[in-house]
Amino acid sequence: MPDDHELTDVDLQAEIDLVGALVLAAAHSDGPLTQDAIDELLGVVPAGPSPARGPAGTGSAD
Repeated sequence: MPDDHELTDVDLQAEIDLVGALVLAAAHSDGPLTQDAIDELLGVVPAGPSPARGPAGTGSAD
Protein backbone atom coordinates (compact mmCIF):
# COMPACT_ATOMS: atom_id res chain seq x y z
CA MET A 1 0.00 0.00 0.00
CA PRO A 2 1.75 3.19 -1.13
CA ASP A 3 1.89 6.11 1.27
CA ASP A 4 0.49 9.33 -0.13
CA HIS A 5 1.87 11.32 2.79
CA GLU A 6 4.97 10.28 4.63
CA LEU A 7 5.96 11.93 7.87
CA THR A 8 9.52 13.12 8.23
CA ASP A 9 11.52 12.94 11.43
CA VAL A 10 10.83 16.65 11.87
CA ASP A 11 7.06 16.09 11.54
CA LEU A 12 7.15 13.20 13.98
CA GLN A 13 9.17 15.19 16.50
CA ALA A 14 6.70 18.08 16.27
CA GLU A 15 3.81 15.67 16.96
CA ILE A 16 5.67 14.15 19.92
CA ASP A 17 6.40 17.64 21.29
CA LEU A 18 2.71 18.62 21.05
CA VAL A 19 1.54 15.47 22.82
CA GLY A 20 4.22 15.93 25.46
CA ALA A 21 3.12 19.51 26.09
CA LEU A 22 -0.49 18.37 26.50
CA VAL A 23 0.50 15.58 28.90
CA LEU A 24 2.62 17.91 31.02
CA ALA A 25 -0.09 20.58 31.15
CA ALA A 26 -2.71 17.99 32.12
CA ALA A 27 -0.43 16.53 34.80
CA HIS A 28 0.11 19.96 36.35
CA SER A 29 -3.52 21.04 36.12
CA ASP A 30 -5.91 20.97 39.07
CA GLY A 31 -8.71 19.85 36.76
CA PRO A 32 -9.52 19.22 33.13
CA LEU A 33 -7.81 21.50 30.63
CA THR A 34 -10.12 24.01 29.01
CA GLN A 35 -10.46 23.94 25.25
CA ASP A 36 -8.80 27.37 25.17
CA ALA A 37 -5.78 26.01 27.10
CA ILE A 38 -5.51 23.06 24.70
CA ASP A 39 -5.81 25.35 21.69
CA GLU A 40 -3.07 27.60 23.09
CA LEU A 41 -0.75 24.64 23.67
CA LEU A 42 -1.37 23.39 20.14
CA GLY A 43 -0.93 26.86 18.63
CA VAL A 44 -4.49 27.02 17.33
CA VAL A 45 -5.46 30.55 16.36
CA PRO A 46 -9.12 31.36 17.01
CA ALA A 47 -11.13 32.23 13.91
CA GLY A 48 -12.96 35.00 15.72
CA PRO A 49 -14.92 35.73 18.86
CA SER A 50 -16.34 32.59 20.42
CA PRO A 51 -18.49 31.88 23.45
CA ALA A 52 -16.75 30.95 26.69
CA ARG A 53 -15.60 27.39 26.59
CA GLY A 54 -15.14 25.09 29.55
CA PRO A 55 -13.23 21.82 29.88
CA ALA A 56 -12.39 20.09 26.62
CA GLY A 57 -15.37 18.37 25.09
CA THR A 58 -18.03 20.06 27.21
CA GLY A 59 -18.59 23.20 25.16
CA SER A 60 -19.53 25.27 28.20
CA ALA A 61 -17.82 27.14 30.99
CA ASP A 62 -19.90 25.43 33.70
